[in-house]
Amino acid sequence: MALTGLDGTAVMVEAAVAQQLPGMAIIGLPDTALAEAKLRVRTATTQAGLPLADRFILVNLSPAALPKQGSGFDLAIALAALAASGHLPTGRLAETAHLGELGLDAELRRPAGLLTATVAARALGFSRVMVPEAGGAEAALVPGIEVIAARDLAGAVAWHRGEPEGWRVVPSGASAGGTGSAGADAADGADHAGDMSDIIGQPEAVEALVVAAAGRHHVSLLGPPGTGKTLLATRLPTILPDLTPDEAITASSIASLGGLPLTALVRRPPFERPHHTASAVSIIGGGSGGEVRAGAITRACHGVLFLDEAPEFPRGVLDSLRQPLEAGTVEIHRSRVRTTLPAHLQLVVLCVRLDIVWSSIVGLM
Repeated sequence: MALTGLDGTAVMVEAAVAQQLPGMAIIGLPDTALAEAKLRVRTATTQAGLPLADRFILVNLSPAALPKQGSGFDLAIALAALAASGHLPTGRLAETAHLGELGLDAELRRPAGLLTATVAARALGFSRVMVPEAGGAEAALVPGIEVIAARDLAGAVAWHRGEPEGWRVVPSGASAGGTGSAGADAADGADHAGDMSDIIGQPEAVEALVVAAAGRHHVSLLGPPGTGKTLLATRLPTILPDLTPDEAITASSIASLGGLPLTALVRRPPFERPHHTASAVSIIGGGSGGEVRAGAITRACHGVLFLDEAPEFPRGVLDSLRQPLEAGTVEIHRSRVRTTLPAHLQLVVLCVRLDIVWSSIVGLM
């Protein structure tokens, strides 16, 4: 699965053995991390006791014109090369999405964006996905798709051969439990832990926040230092309702892109608080080449984006928020890629004084 933001494209990994000197080449616009997969695959297959054919192996990533990045293709490349070398049957390869990074000891490791790729695989019609054991619980959070969790490359090969060892089917909604829930806790936004009852006084401001929470309105807080504006803003997410199932999948997919493993869906509205020195790309999102990274406005989707000391933000950054706030989406256009990211959120801005930037802030609200 090649990810562009939250959108995924199925990539067919083809392998062929040629009568040339032993070696491996990967074509199809791979980035540096993906091009290095040939070294990881050769070493891992040898460590797993499944050496590749002693000839030249050519791996093609189709569609060839689509830029591809990351180490999540390792498992699919290794299985395609092993199939071309005669080590496993090809019957279930094309109907299964394979997601995983290979270690030099043939261990399977979780790639960044595993949940997002699983959601994309389901949307593209796949009924089964194979993932590393460490990411089985995360992939199983997506309903309607069978999850095969393999301990290592040998386990993945065993499943394709019909052997019982080295893999397991993860039931839908499984949770790893224990201390492994740190990723989910982080994604749920521990920064706004607390309660509106922490506010003493300020009845008008509290009532305004309740109205804003009920109607999902944007909020502007204006006042001198020490009056509780920041405390009020950080307590807004605590009175918002839990995310709906669809919103939870979207928020969890966005959190998965950050690299943290998830053991539960994000159920509480996220909270983003960028510093006033943040650039427009870090707020709106962007990237280079074929890679797109979500900005704060997307990470706050279905939650709250808090701009503390909003007049200190560059005017260009504030102006760039207009279209996403109106449309609920943000369009990322680069020379080789174009994608749309979600941006349904509540904006909270905090100001100590009126100044020249105030016109931009009023325009956002």
